[in-house]
Amino acid sequence: MDILRELYDFFPTAVFTGKALVFISEETRVELTEHRRANFSSIGKEMPVLRVRIFKKALNGEFVPGHYEDFELHSINELAAQVERYIQFAVGKNIREITEP
Repeated sequence: MDILRELYDFFPTAVFTGKALVFISEETRVELTEHRRANFSSIGKEMPVLRVRIFKKALNGEFVPGHYEDFELHSINELAAQVERYIQFAVGKNIREITEP
């Protein structure tokens, strides 16, 4: 949750649901969720992973999961920049354009 809270400052158009940051428009939904992956070389430490999932609206009006990508960057600034870039290329729009009516 720590990564999501920090990224919320970078993406003010997102909605924080308590477990995900969500960007939504009429045709696209993007979810950012935090996962923990055990690092067995460092006992007791877990490496946070940010998963970005892209959903497209189907003809029946429901959002259908498409592809996703996991990010493991330690710098929050670089993480935000790479996530924004990934979403922009995957959806074909800037994050700011996703949430506009």
